Amino acid sequence: MSFRGRHRRIWIPDEYAYILDFMPLGNPYDKHTFHKTNPVAQGIGSKYFTLVEIVPPRGTMLNIGERVPISLTPRGIELKVFDRLAYEDLTTIARTNLEKVVKDIVIDKEKIFVEFFNVAEAINIRLHSLELLPGIGKKTLILILDERKKKPFESFEDLKKRIRIPDPIKVLTERIVAELQRAEKYYLFVEPYPPSPNYIFLNYLYHLYEKLGYYEPW
Repeated sequence: MSFRGRHRRIWIPDEYAYILDFMPLGNPYDKHTFHKTNPVAQGIGSKYFTLVEIVPPRGTMLNIGERVPISLTPRGIELKVFDRLAYEDLTTIARTNLEKVVKDIVIDKEKIFVEFFNVAEAINIRLHSLELLPGIGKKTLILILDERKKKPFESFEDLKKRIRIPDPIKVLTERIVAELQRAEKYYLFVEPYPPSPNYIFLNYLYHLYEKLGYYEPW
């Protein structure tokens, strides 16, 4: 745990992050005065997609797309997380790199995201979690539910063949990016930040990690 200012406590559930932007001379638009003229990076957690501001030691060079260990209280090789970020805090470069990095994470965690199609449940009597994914309407929903009763989905290729989703990786990536932008009411994978009573967080990633006993790659 760590405090930002005197009032708000922040929590970072991720142990690793991918670098979205690195500014060795500082970020002149940063909301923290100290980071306007000192090295700072922006990243996204590889486990829960937490957007973070990272303060690397002086002389450290980071590459966009690089995966680094992070912590609020580094004790070894971790890089210090100074704050959580909202989508609006991201630089233009970070936003440009966001979709590609999210896509790479989805590909790395194929087992997790395929299992989502096997276990996703109804939110209420009118809406199913799967319908929150781009391009999935009632007809596709019925097909998914019928197919998974016959046999659980095993891979992205299996999804393509059996339910005719041309690109499930793209569908998942678009959904995650939309959740990072806080453009939704329901959130399947990303906890909205800053929090709001108007958001409903379903926290599927936590349950999927627990169900599958999944630990690598974070």
